[in-house]
Amino acid sequence: MTTQQRWARAGLVRRILLIILFAAGCQTALAQTQAQAKAKPKAQYQVSTLPDFGGTSSGGNSINDQSWVSGYSRQLDRNRHATLWRNGALTDLLTLGGPNSSVTWNVKNTAGIIVGISQTATTPEPNGENWSSAAFYSTPNNVGYINLGFVWENGAMRRLLPFPGGNNGFATGANNLGQVVGWAENGVHDPTCCCQSDPGHQVLQFLPAVWDLGSGDQIHDLPLISGDSSGAATAINDNGQIVGISGICDQAVGRHTAKHAVLWENGTVTDIYPDAPAPWWNTPTAINQHGDVVGFAGDSTDVEGNILHAFIWTKDNGIQVLKPLRGRVPQHVDSEAYGINEAGQVVGVSCAADQVDCRAVIWNHGVYPTDLNDPDLKGSYSGFL
Repeated sequence: MTTQQRWARAGLVRRILLIILFAAGCQTALAQTQAQAKAKPKAQYQVSTLPDFGGTSSGGNSINDQSWVSGYSRQLDRNRHATLWRNGALTDLLTLGGPNSSVTWNVKNTAGIIVGISQTATTPEPNGENWSSAAFYSTPNNVGYINLGFVWENGAMRRLLPFPGGNNGFATGANNLGQVVGWAENGVHDPTCCCQSDPGHQVLQFLPAVWDLGSGDQIHDLPLISGDSSGAATAINDNGQIVGISGICDQAVGRHTAKHAVLWENGTVTDIYPDAPAPWWNTPTAINQHGDVVGFAGDSTDVEGNILHAFIWTKDNGIQVLKPLRGRVPQHVDSEAYGINEAGQVVGVSCAADQVDCRAVIWNHGVYPTDLNDPDLKGSYSGFL
């Protein structure tokens, strides 16, 4: 599986889980009736189609407690624009001057702040890099431009600048305090960047970043694990706890950059999975307000990330591996966690080898998950993403 296919599948998983969120309201309404019925209760789903801009695809990659859905919608010219669905209305968040933009990670705040990535009008990219964002556009114009993280608030998009000397950035999440996290280049030519003979290879080092919207979008970096050169921040909560990855430059998307799954708290970096089964793809994807972290870890037999292993980390219990579904044919070997609520319930995906038979699942305080399409599933599960 290519890196682009991996992240495209991750986006599909998030969209599946968004559908489940719509199901939650229906399940709650039917709970009393089902309890009184003699027949075995069945899972109920209410699926709503979100409007688009007339292109061939669109996707919601994030939802908050106000039911703001954000993601992307393809235009008639095949370029993607970051998109907000709010109270049934479709809003084009536009771009920073280039053809493409997108919201690619979960943006959990309720302060009206949306963050993501956008191409700028600057072309060609000075170092010929594809940068981390190319895997998220999947359109004819997905490379060749400088890419920056953006913040959208009060009806307008603005750019988040990288570190001095760098060209590109990437914004993933924002909390209710106006802190935005992601990663951004500096001016260091990093010899650990991969594949120097390949077109579009990464050249510059990049660091996990925090932009403070209350201080004029000022950027500062987060420390890496000793010996590492590059990293990224993926999520933040309202306590200022941040999760992400620390490793080497590599291809600027996961893999060896995710040598360590880390937590930043009070200016200190901690490797939360020091005995991970492999030194690649160890990626936290979400953190709740209690500081509980979920994500996925690499497999020692698969450097390209076709097999991953979901995990949850808590301060009290450390790492617990979250296993794939049991009893599936073909057998499931891959599990990935993408969201956690304040009750500690985790959602994600379970797959067989080669990403066959992928199922949206919930780990409800157990090692093994439940298939969210199971007709015998009981209860209402909302607020995961």
